[in-house]
Amino acid sequence: MNITFRQLSYFVALAEARNFGRAAAQMHVSQPALSVQIKELEAQLGAQLVERQPRKIVLTPAGHELLRHARRIMEEMRALQLSARWQKGLAGKLTLGVIPTVAPYLIPVALPLLRTRDTSLELGVREARTERLLNDLGEGLLDAAVIAIPSHMDHLVEEVLFEDRFLLAGSEAQLSALDGQTEGLKPTELNPDRLLLLEEGHCLADQALEVCALKRSQTRVDLGASSLATLCGLVAEGFGLTFLPEIGLKSETASTGHLAIRRFEEPQPRRTIGLVRRRLSRDDGWFRDLAEILREAGESLLDQARRAFPPGA
Repeated sequence: MNITFRQLSYFVALAEARNFGRAAAQMHVSQPALSVQIKELEAQLGAQLVERQPRKIVLTPAGHELLRHARRIMEEMRALQLSARWQKGLAGKLTLGVIPTVAPYLIPVALPLLRTRDTSLELGVREARTERLLNDLGEGLLDAAVIAIPSHMDHLVEEVLFEDRFLLAGSEAQLSALDGQTEGLKPTELNPDRLLLLEEGHCLADQALEVCALKRSQTRVDLGASSLATLCGLVAEGFGLTFLPEIGLKSETASTGHLAIRRFEEPQPRRTIGLVRRRLSRDDGWFRDLAEILREAGESLLDQARRAFPPGA
């Protein structure tokens, strides 16, 4: 038996595309060439891997079993190929994914820190929701990602960066109406009819619902807002209330001058922001070094927020 890495790559592409033409285009080969490799792979294994239908293919039980092993092998090969890049710590080229409720605040602060340390790192940043980042990380399209942790994924290594508390944002009139509460401001006591959230799929929206013990159907309106800047602009004009992470405080209050802020009573709701990588990827120090820089950037933003709105004030 002489199964090649090329055959496994073609098979994984076919299994994911479920079509010979699309898989061939993805692998930049002709459809007949890809078909020949799949047939040779089936001959090597002595089993049918796919059922060929007019417009698609369907994996056989043997095909599903091979797909599981093939993905594992390809992941290990990617780790081997990447290992040569990390010979001198944080250097070379790195692609970092960041969730949208962190990226616009953290990255502008982190990039100057990278330059100050005079590294030779060539950094590419991709902003996307958690689900997409984790998928791209697993596929080897990203080297690391900044997300809210824990991820609950055994194949990832996680490094805590900082604790990001949630603030309540709205107009001064809306928030002043809450100031008379005798026991302090609690997320679970917010009127769900006044709460505006990011569109479904954003982890910040899920976290806000969790701390308020609510379901999305209980909130006032789903505006489909994809950014915190949009929500902050709306609530500043009296259209409701929203959650604002501490790291976004400086940026959002600067761009929306009349945005009012309140802190929740202790224990303040929060999220843990972390850096994650594949467990199989080689780490000779680059992951720790990158985490240190991102942590420094995050803590500087949090320090500014806590000086502007001190906890307990």
